[in-house]
Amino acid sequence: MQFLAKAGAADKLRTACLITAVFENKKLSPGAAALDKASGGAITEALKSGDLKGKAGQTLMLRKPAGLACERLLLVGAGKEEELGDAAYRKLWQGAVNAVKDTAAKEATVLLLELPVKGRDARWKAGQAVEAASQALYLFDETKSEKKPEDRPVLAKLTLVTANAAETRAAEAGIRQGEATAAGVALARTLGNLPGNICTPSYLGEQAKAIGRKYKTVKVNVLDAKAMEKLGMGALLSVAKGSRQPPRLIVMEYKPAGARNKPVVLVGKGLTFDAGGISLKPAADMDQMKFDMCGGASVLGAMQAIAELGLKLNVVAVVPSSENLPDGNANKPGDIVTAMSGQTIEILNTDAEGRLILCDALTYARRFNPEVVIDVATLTGACVVALGKHAAGVLGNDQDLVDGLLAAGQTSGDRAWQLPLWDEYQEQLKSNFADVANVGGRYAGAITGACFLSRFTKDLRWAHLDVAGVAWAEGGDKGATGRPVPLLVQYLVDRAGG
Repeated sequence: MQFLAKAGAADKLRTACLITAVFENKKLSPGAAALDKASGGAITEALKSGDLKGKAGQTLMLRKPAGLACERLLLVGAGKEEELGDAAYRKLWQGAVNAVKDTAAKEATVLLLELPVKGRDARWKAGQAVEAASQALYLFDETKSEKKPEDRPVLAKLTLVTANAAETRAAEAGIRQGEATAAGVALARTLGNLPGNICTPSYLGEQAKAIGRKYKTVKVNVLDAKAMEKLGMGALLSVAKGSRQPPRLIVMEYKPAGARNKPVVLVGKGLTFDAGGISLKPAADMDQMKFDMCGGASVLGAMQAIAELGLKLNVVAVVPSSENLPDGNANKPGDIVTAMSGQTIEILNTDAEGRLILCDALTYARRFNPEVVIDVATLTGACVVALGKHAAGVLGNDQDLVDGLLAAGQTSGDRAWQLPLWDEYQEQLKSNFADVANVGGRYAGAITGACFLSRFTKDLRWAHLDVAGVAWAEGGDKGATGRPVPLLVQYLVDRAGG
């Protein structure tokens, strides 16, 4: 998909499909008003039918309107002008692209950058346009036996119309960030959507190596079980004991020329399938546990995006990857393992395995002398209960870091919400037999999961993103979402100074 930005007069644009906005109560956007005048009132006449109420994302297609150089004119609802916010702006873009992709138009020209989104400039609007359009056009057919060309969208180019040269330059910067982010999201979605018999820990490691081959700024090292044994990663390896698939620790170092900062370290949970181990999950919806590696997939997607953008920022990714299956050699409730940090862990529930592979990865991250450490994991169902499918949970021991993530979430639309990390919750992790238990009982599960990880991040500036609610969708739209790639990329862009 190609995205361009250029200035031009709306009524003179020759295109297969011209897209403009209409607000509620039949109020026309400036671009729509100009087109209405040039077409002798074609838009005003079409709105009289009542087929378009102007609600955000609604669409109405007009064919070959008189006086215009376009084959199609697509009217997109933008809601109430004074209430047009971030979410509505993304919604109208998705509605527009969905409407165009169902036609034979191979390109379209869009007059939506002119819309007034409070506090947002042309760069932001262009970036969001690219991400929304790319999301609407995403197609996963890697595991389908037939890939018919007619099943694929033919829309190949979108031109974003700007008001002047300065706005064009800003939009081009937004397009660049949007394209890199969208490609990272697509990578994370595809990795998440692949089944566990294809996307194994070894496969995940190979995808990281592919990124390293593509970008000279990215160095990749994939550690096997023997290397992890030498490091003393007893927690991570204990989870892998129940699987015939060997575990991997994926390490990616992004070092662009000129970057002098201590690295940001991203740690992503790469559990490629989670049956719960001996604490076996219920059969219903267990297929969705292929998505338990979406934290790791999002870290890979973010690394690809920042390499594409060439950010002047040192970043390291650490992705511990394994399966969690029931087996005669698997962890048992009551087992005690020793983590890389030397701390002992009583495993009261083998289905709380993500924190076991993460804690060793967090300890490993110390060797890079990080500025900050951010872990990303589909860690707890409790976070889904608390926040639903709209926001990731964020907890941490450094408020500036947490605030930076929250701000990046607001800007990107990939939002998070802070949960407390008070010392009182640590009491729930007491063990009579080890330094710490891996679960803290029924209450505050998302918080006690983060409390467990905090035992391994002392003296680090650290934050934890629990993405169990946002990493995949269910029902008719079932599939990986690619979140929180947009949040991570925006956070790193912000740290790099834009």
